[in-house]
Amino acid sequence: MTDTGTPSAHPAPPGCPAHEDAVPLAGLEYQQTPSQLYRELRREHGPVAPVLLDGGIPAWLVLGYPEVTYVTRHDELFARDSRRWNQWANIPPDWPLLPFVGYQPSVLFTEGEEHRRRAGVITHALEGVDQFGLARDCRLIADRLIAGFAGSGQAELMTGYAHALPMRAVVQMCGMPTAGADTQQLVDDLRISLDAAEGDDPVAAYGRVGERLRQLVKDKRADPGPDVTSRMLLHPAELTDEEIVQDLISVIAAAQQPTANWICNTLRLLLTDERFAVNVSGGRLSVGEALNEALWLDTPTQNFIGRWAVRDTQLGGRHIRAGDCVVLGLAAANTDPQIWPESHVGAENSAHLSFSHGEHRCPYPAPLLADVMARTAVETLLEQLPDLVLAVEPGELRWRPSIWMRGLVSLPVAFTPVVR
Repeated sequence: MTDTGTPSAHPAPPGCPAHEDAVPLAGLEYQQTPSQLYRELRREHGPVAPVLLDGGIPAWLVLGYPEVTYVTRHDELFARDSRRWNQWANIPPDWPLLPFVGYQPSVLFTEGEEHRRRAGVITHALEGVDQFGLARDCRLIADRLIAGFAGSGQAELMTGYAHALPMRAVVQMCGMPTAGADTQQLVDDLRISLDAAEGDDPVAAYGRVGERLRQLVKDKRADPGPDVTSRMLLHPAELTDEEIVQDLISVIAAAQQPTANWICNTLRLLLTDERFAVNVSGGRLSVGEALNEALWLDTPTQNFIGRWAVRDTQLGGRHIRAGDCVVLGLAAANTDPQIWPESHVGAENSAHLSFSHGEHRCPYPAPLLADVMARTAVETLLEQLPDLVLAVEPGELRWRPSIWMRGLVSLPVAFTPVVR
């Protein structure tokens, strides 16, 4: 997802029922320091704030931890089928967020028994992934990636490591080759779809992702193997090929870029926070604490769009109309002062909302598999390059310009060259 323009560049379209005090989710200051935005919104509007999406489209941003958990627990009030939205008349065909709100026959938009059926297939397919085998595969991938830059004494870890490792692991889990132009194109298109840069076309990229996965499903139906795609195809629920394609898009997108950002955000914490610096080179407990703290303070998915009100209701003192769009402010909820009154996040607490909450949260065991990938990536890097340090001042690190995802543009590091 992408943010464009400045706050003043997003007037509400004529006829939109936007509040006069609605705040655009845009602007460089918000993209780089979103926690400041969340504090300001909470102070001015309370736990539910009126906001403007790209193009001045009105929505509600849920900032409070209790309010986010309430929304995610009550599907009968806040449902996932976006066809309920009361703003479709104002949405242009090239709207940047269309890949995420335009209704698709995907598990993301299903409800009730149909959602349980589709999510059950995904859960079954992911349960077939051997976590020890995944850790072994991730370590082999990490070894190859590190070998590519270990002799130089310097590296850019976001592109060359944090992004590449889960990409290779996920496509391997789904039965795709880990190398090749079409696989790389798929990963590039997923990145554009999730976090488009200026000049990118997220709608076209999303279309190409679907085309590549349709070919994968066709190949696996003809020749199944020990992979996620084949297990989905062979499940007794007998999903159609198109249902599997749509659900694979959800699985791969949720596993790849968020995990990459989780890896990089954790490495940034380990390399910049003196609490971890003393024992960073091999202290597995510190790595575990850093991984969890990154989910609390720099969660890879800051905001998730969305839920749609089934009927008029109240939330956080606000009147939500039937068909209104509700954006889950996962990052804001994780730092809600009601749960952290002293602004101190306990790294041992895992009640964060980084994998969402309720029936539509990341299906089990997806969070466990993401943890295997992230933990293996961080530990392997620190074991092989124990004197790893930032190659720039911490203040020079820049976050990607997105209000949706939380990840660095780059993470340049230096270390003693390793000759192999």
